[in-house]
Amino acid sequence: MDYEAVIGLEIHAQLLTASKLFCGCSARFGDPPNQNTCPVCLGMPGVLPVLNRKAVEFALRMAIALHCRTNPFCRFARKNYFYPDLPKGYQISQYELPLAEGGYIDIEVDQTKKRIGITRVHLEEDAGKLLHEGLSESDSKSYIDFNRCGIPLIEIVSEPEIRTSEEAYEYLTQLKTMLQYLEICSGNMEEGSLRCDANISIRPAGSSEFMTKTELKNMNTFRGVQRALEFEMKRQAEVVEKGGAIERETRLWDASQQVTITMRGKEEEHDYRYFPEPDLVPLVIEEKWVEEVARSLPELPTAKRDRFIREYEIPKYDADILTQSTPLADYYEQCVGYCHNPKAASNWIMVEVLRKLKEDNIDIEQCPIIPRALAELISLIDKGTISGKIAKEVFEEMYRSQKSASEIVQQKGLIQITDEEEIRRAVSQVVESNPKQLEQYRRGQTKVFGFFVGQVMKATQGKANPQLVNKILKEILDSR
Repeated sequence: MDYEAVIGLEIHAQLLTASKLFCGCSARFGDPPNQNTCPVCLGMPGVLPVLNRKAVEFALRMAIALHCRTNPFCRFARKNYFYPDLPKGYQISQYELPLAEGGYIDIEVDQTKKRIGITRVHLEEDAGKLLHEGLSESDSKSYIDFNRCGIPLIEIVSEPEIRTSEEAYEYLTQLKTMLQYLEICSGNMEEGSLRCDANISIRPAGSSEFMTKTELKNMNTFRGVQRALEFEMKRQAEVVEKGGAIERETRLWDASQQVTITMRGKEEEHDYRYFPEPDLVPLVIEEKWVEEVARSLPELPTAKRDRFIREYEIPKYDADILTQSTPLADYYEQCVGYCHNPKAASNWIMVEVLRKLKEDNIDIEQCPIIPRALAELISLIDKGTISGKIAKEVFEEMYRSQKSASEIVQQKGLIQITDEEEIRRAVSQVVESNPKQLEQYRRGQTKVFGFFVGQVMKATQGKANPQLVNKILKEILDSR
């Protein structure tokens, strides 16, 4: 039987506020364990939480970007469960009255567009972090770092409208890019600032019935999410085919084994015993505040991509890559502003710049070649001062030395040969030196034309203008 997956994703994104959600402790990542704590985030008796306004503003930015309906009246609730990294024995979250509901995000997979509904966006505090060491039970130890306790999170819950692992991957990619454009989350899954839980079930293709679902956790890369979903779809199908029943449970993704394994039985909502947080008054979101936040939003990824296609007349593929982050998009636009060649700038950034950044594992902000310098290199090609081949050599030197393209060209004598007579002499000499290949060309083996071009470029140390070489070589070969 053919099955289809029913997938819903729950995304937790740490907000880039300076302090925590309900106290003044630093929310900075990477500090020594248990340094950023106080009686409030440690849940000491008698303390009271105070809501961080900036966290609410950041949550509103995401809710508006996702086209959600902002609730004018919302409140916090206590989500009760017991775990070593949760010092209060409950988590302050939102339940029946969340910040925002009913939005959507558009994705595209295999040139097919699809709209995924957003159930809700709500605020909550993060728990601490458990650190484990030791391979066996006899020597294993666990430590608790409470620095993460109380860091503000937004939880973004999708409708169960995702059908494939590819759609899930694209959905995650779009959300991460949006969070980074809004400058409210770093999006770093390895640091835990962006985390994903997946709910997945299968059903006969074409059915509208919802079946028993499992929850997947411990996925710390987008590819990990994709592979975990693919494995779980296959596992559930095999269970059903053998006459078994899918159990409602939480499963962990084991990246080393590429399998999901049972963690525990899945909690139901009543297991958490939600009730209104008595120490926080209801949160009133005035329409005026929502409008102010909406006006402050930057140009979002989809809008920027569409503008790049329209304004710079570059392919959608290019625009998708160039708008992956705000700094990369800004780098491209600055480069185009200097060289006025959008497609050439796109090619150089996508192929050469991103290749070097990947090799060095750095971001575009740390690129040794600034936009204006790259634009100068592109302009030298457009003017015919250097060839595209020479330009790659110049680019490598620019990246190493941070010298300008013009300086490198002058110092190394790389100016392109555009004198037709000089090129004609070089072509004639190459043709006369290779009678065997000339005879092959005369017999109709035109593929040797490329051989002659290569020999001319070699003879001129790559400085000859390629267009003139092709033109003159064809004239001489055909005349003979």
